[in-house]
Parts: sequence; C-alpha cells; structure tokens
Amino acid sequence: MILQIIRLKSGLPEEELLKRAHDRKPQFETIPGLLQKYYVKINNDGQYGGIYVWDSKASLMAYKSSDLASSIPEAYEVIEAPDIEILDILFQLRN
Repeated sequence: MILQIIRLKSGLPEEELLKRAHDRKPQFETIPGLLQKYYVKINNDGQYGGIYVWDSKASLMAYKSSDLASSIPEAYEVIEAPDIEILDILFQLRN
C-alpha cells in the first residue's frame, strides 16, 4: 500500500472549501485503487490537506495523470504549490 500526503494553502473560506470537498466526494469514491481519503485541516491559516491510501503505486500514478487530480488547484483555489509526500506502508496495526 501507498500513503500520499498533500498539504495545500487555499484562498477559500473554510465553509466554501468544505462545500466543494463534499460536492467532489462522489468523484473520489469511484477512483480505482483508492482505499481511503482523509480530508484534514493543518492549521488556521488556510492550510488543508488530503491523506490518501492507495492499493498500489500504479493506482496512484493513474490518478495523478487524471483530469480529477489536475482539477484540484482550481477547485480549491490553491495559492502556492502544494507539498506532496509519497510513502510506502510497511504494515498496518489493524485490518
């Protein structure tokens, strides 16, 4: 499994950002290989993120080249380049 962590700064008020995230949720639910996505708030300065759990690197790479992935900066009015980390999950505590 692969863990992808994205941190971004948005120009949107939190209420609007959450509305857009909820509106886009059905699109993310249908992504092949996406096991889970957590929507997170990093601090009170307009910084938010997504924590994605992928079944494989291939699924992540397919998503990264999708229209949905490329729509994120515009959808959330991203102000500066996001910080992205990709980690291999060695094992998990619970199944």
